[in-house]
Amino acid sequence: MSAAGLRAAEAKMRAAGLPDAAVATFAHHYAALESGASGLLPDRELEPVGDVPAAADLPPIDPAAALERAVVIKLNGGLGTTMGMTRAKSLIEARDGLSFLDVIVRQTLTVRRRHGVRLPLVLMDSFRTRDDTLAALAAHPDLPVGVPLDFLQHKEPRLRANDLTPLRWPADPALEWCPPGHGDIYPALLTSGTLDALLDAGYRYAFLSNADNLGAVLDPRILAWFAAEGAPFLMEVVIGTEADRKGGHIARHADGRLVLRETAQTPPEDEASFRDHARWRYYNSNNLWVDLRALADLLGQRDGVVPLPLIVNRKTADPADRSTPEVIQLETAMGAAISVFDGARAVCVPRTRFAPVKTTNDLLVLRSDVYRLTPEAHVEPVAEAPFVDLDPAHFGRIADFDARFPAGPPSLVDCERFVVRGDVTFGVGVVARGVVEIDAGADRLRIPDRTVVGEGAGAAA
Repeated sequence: MSAAGLRAAEAKMRAAGLPDAAVATFAHHYAALESGASGLLPDRELEPVGDVPAAADLPPIDPAAALERAVVIKLNGGLGTTMGMTRAKSLIEARDGLSFLDVIVRQTLTVRRRHGVRLPLVLMDSFRTRDDTLAALAAHPDLPVGVPLDFLQHKEPRLRANDLTPLRWPADPALEWCPPGHGDIYPALLTSGTLDALLDAGYRYAFLSNADNLGAVLDPRILAWFAAEGAPFLMEVVIGTEADRKGGHIARHADGRLVLRETAQTPPEDEASFRDHARWRYYNSNNLWVDLRALADLLGQRDGVVPLPLIVNRKTADPADRSTPEVIQLETAMGAAISVFDGARAVCVPRTRFAPVKTTNDLLVLRSDVYRLTPEAHVEPVAEAPFVDLDPAHFGRIADFDARFPAGPPSLVDCERFVVRGDVTFGVGVVARGVVEIDAGADRLRIPDRTVVGEGAGAAA
């Protein structure tokens, strides 16, 4: 390890046109890595967080003044590569013929109309999602309100693990770069000029969330409380369940700060503890509220660097070839800013605000009758979501998934467990009840139209 690796990485970033704040942020994390920082947060340094206020118990405060100064920011850099996509994940159909982006736009316009405010929607795009996204937004000419519709996430060099020099991969130069994690949202807001544009236009409070979480709708009650409390940062958390064993939870650090601990920040000896959702009760929904003035002050004091805890992500140079050299990606999580802002808070919200779609399993549930889309474009559950596990070899890619549900998903409203193995195609009006486990073996199986599978359904289930 030497300064030569950092100099080479900085030169590579500048040659690619990356701004000074992005280079300085990378250098900050490179120095932490070189000094031996692992980003790990062992149990011995943490304590569980006691009760946090529940959103349902917040005092009724008139949201009008805060709403006039609010902006919605959505993370839209994901390509949905886990579902075999090569364009913005937000452009796939969510339900009822509408994409995730369509639903988000409708949610935003609904708040505008209901409260008579100018509420902007701003997207953090990546270089690979921007063009398709902006083309899709052209179908919504009433969306712009005088501030940028989007800004770009930065990129940074991947490092060879053996010597921390920037990876060179002439066979596919795109593999030499990686996104810096969604913690990059803070310097990217600055370097893009979006932060100044929002402040100059009178906006102060930003609601940040993932584009794949349609439960993350701006809540005027939470906004009004956040503004009244004068907190610089607020994280929405949910009560942990077994399904959150890989999610990030908040904890109280030995120095008194609230911190976010992700799976990658957990030492091997603490992995069993990390999965104890009863102990680490509150899990990050990645729905965040930020005072833009406080963010601008922090960035100004630190030359554009928000000192988020480092996440060291180890991969291979070619993700499809495990024999290729090991590389390191330096990443941060935007929720980790809870440890950076003095006076940061948390609020406990219902699960309806946390319904991310990461796989086709999640997408099946979202498109099914377990949810309904309200006239306000809220995606609301009408029943408890079943456990869904579709064979990734036949359903993992979105094209394969759609081909096997040509008439749409089966009814899942009365289903507890829906497991499919093998090549199975579903006809029109299929109903799943109770526990459903379908295994086609080595054959191709078609579930006929209007079949009831599950409890009492005979050999098909």
